[in-house]
Amino acid sequence: MKKVAVIQDMSSFGKCSLTAAIPVLSVMGVQACPLPTAILTAQTAYDSYYCKDLTPEMDQFITEWGKMNETFDGIHTGFVTGEQQVDNIMQFLATFQTPQTMLLVDPVMGDMGDLYKMYTSRLLERMQALVKQATIITPNITECCLLTGIPYEKLHNYHEEKSFLQAVEEAGQVLHAQTGAQVVITGVTPPHTPEPYIGNLFVDANHSFYNKQPFNGQSYSGTGDLFASVLMGGLLRGQSLQDTVQLAERFLMAAIAETAAQQIPTKAGVHFEKHLGMLL
Repeated sequence: MKKVAVIQDMSSFGKCSLTAAIPVLSVMGVQACPLPTAILTAQTAYDSYYCKDLTPEMDQFITEWGKMNETFDGIHTGFVTGEQQVDNIMQFLATFQTPQTMLLVDPVMGDMGDLYKMYTSRLLERMQALVKQATIITPNITECCLLTGIPYEKLHNYHEEKSFLQAVEEAGQVLHAQTGAQVVITGVTPPHTPEPYIGNLFVDANHSFYNKQPFNGQSYSGTGDLFASVLMGGLLRGQSLQDTVQLAERFLMAAIAETAAQQIPTKAGVHFEKHLGMLL
């Protein structure tokens, strides 16, 4: 059985990070080996939560897994809280990453043109170093701009759908050129379309593709984590990236539709559990 080291936090409520990745990878026939970076009573969009930072404990996992001579087919990283966590991830990669290891980096840094408050310029530099070791990167448009230095406002100056998508694709090509990784830009929503939709745009050296679905205007906790986890699971079981992206989209559309119909708060995440069978 393929094994993936999942280096993320665990939030008891919000259906994100480890609580999203573990069931998805498991149902797809991949063993998820969690390395928790923090434990939270609920994800940070909740009005009140407790967080226990596990940054100082991360090296213990590296040491103990090294003693066990463990190897990993994939490594999956997500939200990080600071420079030390990135340094710890770099240490993990130095110990466990091989040329055959698939490294998926979800560079959770910001959205809608804004950098999250805890992100410093130094942390951005460390994330830019991390993505250069990745096999595949799943930024949103904001994160793609932060990683490449392309102004977010420049992309959103394009009011015509075709021009906007072309500009986003070019930004993805810049990120691919800087890192050598395959790039899937998530949550791409062209402005001024008759009907709102959202999609994911894949870019590598040879080609690109864009898939779109109807968009209800809501941003739900954990959807990015679910999407990235499906990508990891699908690629490790031999599916093409395009097929895996489409599978992730169908899975998320089903979960989001049910969640919206039940008027679940967006911070609570989506009802994905009963749709896991789609990933078999």
